[in-house]
Amino acid sequence: MIDKRVNWPGGARIAVMLTFDFDAETLWLSRDPANARRPGTLSQGTYGAKVGVPRILETLQEANLKATFFIPGWTVENHTQRCEMIVAEGHEVAHHSYSHSWIDPDFPEQEVEEMERGLDALKRVLGVVPKGYRSPAGETSDNLIRLLNQHDFLYDSSLLDDVVPYRMAAPGGGKGPVELPWHWSTDDAPHALFSIKSPRPIFPNSHILQVFQDEFRELYRWGGLYNLVMHPQVTGRPSRIALLREMIAFIQSFPNVWFATGTEVAKAWIATHEEA
Repeated sequence: MIDKRVNWPGGARIAVMLTFDFDAETLWLSRDPANARRPGTLSQGTYGAKVGVPRILETLQEANLKATFFIPGWTVENHTQRCEMIVAEGHEVAHHSYSHSWIDPDFPEQEVEEMERGLDALKRVLGVVPKGYRSPAGETSDNLIRLLNQHDFLYDSSLLDDVVPYRMAAPGGGKGPVELPWHWSTDDAPHALFSIKSPRPIFPNSHILQVFQDEFRELYRWGGLYNLVMHPQVTGRPSRIALLREMIAFIQSFPNVWFATGTEVAKAWIATHEEA
C-alpha cells in the first residue's frame, strides 16, 4: 500500500474533524424557491436552528471538543443568536456560501456573489473572517481556487479525491489553499435526510453508525483525516444526538487520536509537510 501517512501533532495516528453544515432553511430554499411558501418543508431547517444546534453544542461541551461549523450567510443573518452561541462556545465558523445555492459553472458571476455576500454576512454580523470554505453539496467550478486565493482562505473542504490533506495547485501555477477532503459515506445527509419530492429510506442509526465506524477503523489503520460531516437538522434529531455521543466515544477509545478544527488541521499539515 502507498504510504500517505500524515505527521500529526503529538505523534497522533489520525486527525478527526467534527464538522457541521448549519444550512437551516437554505437547504430547502436552494433546492426549490417555491419552498418559501411551504412552511412544513422549511420547518425541517428551522428545527436545526431551534433544537439541533443547542443540543449539538451541549454534546460537544460534554465531550470537551471543538468543532467546525460551515455556515451560509443567510443563516447568519436569520439565526444570528444560534450562530453567536457557536462562536461563544469557541467553535470555528467557516464559509458555506450565502444561500446554499449550487454552483453553475455557466454563471461565474453568481459564484462570486455567493462568495462575497457570505463573507460580508460573517464579518458584519459575527465579526468572523473565515479561514475555511466548503461548497454546498461539494459543487464547485474552475473558479474555486482563484476565489479562495483572492479572499485569503487557508483551506477548502469541498473535494472528495483523497483521505489526507494536500495543497491545491492554483491556475497557472503557484499554491492554492490546503484541501481537507470529505466523502458522502461520512456525511449524515445521504443516510437520514428525507425530502418528500425525492423520498428515500431513513436508515436506522445502527446502519449509519456502522458506516461511520467502519470508515474510521480502516482510515485509522492508514493514517489520515477523518472528516465527519453533519447537519443540525439531521444529527440534531434526538436519537442521532445519541449516535453522535456514541461515535465520539468510539473514536476516543482508540489511542493517539487528534480532534481538531479545520484551521488547526490545515496549519498542522503545513507545519509538518511544507515547513519542516
